[in-house]
Amino acid sequence: MSADERRVAVLGAAREEFGLSGLSGASTEAIARRVGVSQPYLFRLFPTKKAMFLASVNDCFDRVRALFEEAAAGLTGEEALKEMGRAYKSLLDDKATLQMQLQMWAAACHDDEVRQLARDRVSGLWRQVMRLSGADDQRVMQFLAAGMLLNVMAAMDLPRIREQLGEALTGLSDPSA
Repeated sequence: MSADERRVAVLGAAREEFGLSGLSGASTEAIARRVGVSQPYLFRLFPTKKAMFLASVNDCFDRVRALFEEAAAGLTGEEALKEMGRAYKSLLDDKATLQMQLQMWAAACHDDEVRQLARDRVSGLWRQVMRLSGADDQRVMQFLAAGMLLNVMAAMDLPRIREQLGEALTGLSDPSA
């Protein structure tokens, strides 16, 4: 594998480990084992465990941004929001990404660097949704807030959540629903 391919593999493994155990609890040894590399090799790709965590946070946001760009291509307004909401459904089934997002919020409560990155990335996501849909601040807030609620509901695996997701995601884009 090239260094770029290994970096992608490490980020996938890091998402799993950080998602399960958080920034403090995750083991770089376990991440290295998942990828099949030595621990010192990890630190050639990422200088610290925290740098690896921050890269994992960025990777999660990059995945959502790419998903939204693809889903909203050629659309505007409520149709763009509706398609971004539908596309987001696939991430709710990705436990590693879901858990990584939740760990990011937990770490942001006590870590200034994680908090600043989370602020920057949420702000960027906000601007992206606004640009893609043309929605105003209130509508974008409603859309993103509903998505965060769905994250929490998916994390708790509430009864019937799987059957209701499609309907709930459609509701993200239609305030009258």
